[in-house]
Amino acid sequence: MEAAAAFVDRVGIAVAWGKADLVLPSLWRGIAGLDADWAIRDEDGKPTGFTPEFDRLWRWKDELPERRLACAGKHFGSAALLIAPRLLAAAYALTGRFGAAGDFREDELEPLEREIAEVVLDNEPLTGPEIRRLLGTTDRKAVDRAVARLQRRLVLTNAGAAEQAQGWRAIRQDLFARRWRKNLRRLPAKEEARRELAVAVAAATDEVSAADVAGALGWRRKQAESVLTELSSARQLTVRQAEGLQLWST
Repeated sequence: MEAAAAFVDRVGIAVAWGKADLVLPSLWRGIAGLDADWAIRDEDGKPTGFTPEFDRLWRWKDELPERRLACAGKHFGSAALLIAPRLLAAAYALTGRFGAAGDFREDELEPLEREIAEVVLDNEPLTGPEIRRLLGTTDRKAVDRAVARLQRRLVLTNAGAAEQAQGWRAIRQDLFARRWRKNLRRLPAKEEARRELAVAVAAATDEVSAADVAGALGWRRKQAESVLTELSSARQLTVRQAEGLQLWST
C-alpha cells in the first residue's frame, strides 16, 4: 500500500489500469509489469479469478482514497484516475471555487446534481444506493450520471468502498473539498495551476504532445498547446519537432 502511494506521488497522475488513448502511467503496470494478465485461467483460457497482483490493485484503488493516500475518481474525464495529493490544490484551483465543503453552491448545477451534493454534505460519505435512498429515487442511471458530472467538476470524489449483499463493492462518494481540505488551504492562480498540471503529465512519460496533455487533463488541445509553449519558453520543458508534430519533455 505504501509503495502504491509512493508510485502515485512520484508520477503525479496515473490511471488505475491502462487506457489506450491516455499517455498516463498505470498503477497496474507499476504493480505487475508489462503484459501481465489480470486473471487466473483454466486449461481453456477461461478466467477463473483475479491474479494476486490484480487483486491487490482492485483493493488498493479503493483503499488509497479511503486512507487519503491518493485522490481517486473520474476528475479529468471518463477514465478512473489516481492523483497525488500534492497536485490537488492545482486541480481544484481550476474550478474557480475557494475550497470549502459547501462551495459547490456557487456553481450552476442541475437540480439532481445539487440535491446529491447537498445530501452528501449533510452526511458521511455515501454509496450510490444510499444516495438514492436518501433522495427517495430509484433512478440509478440518472444518479450515476449526476455523480460522474459532479466528479468531473471536483464536487465529489471517491472515498473508499462498502461491501454489498450482492455484486461488487459500492464506491463511497464524499465532497472533494471536505475530504481534501488540508490540501486546499492555499490554492494557486489558475495560470500557475495549469502549468503545474501540464508539467506533471510531461514528467510522468518520455514525451507528450498537446493532444496527450489535453486528453490526460480534459483540456482543449489549443489550451494545452498554449500552456506547453509557455513552459518551453520559460525553459521548464524542452520542445522538439518530429514529423511535423511538437513534442515536449522535462
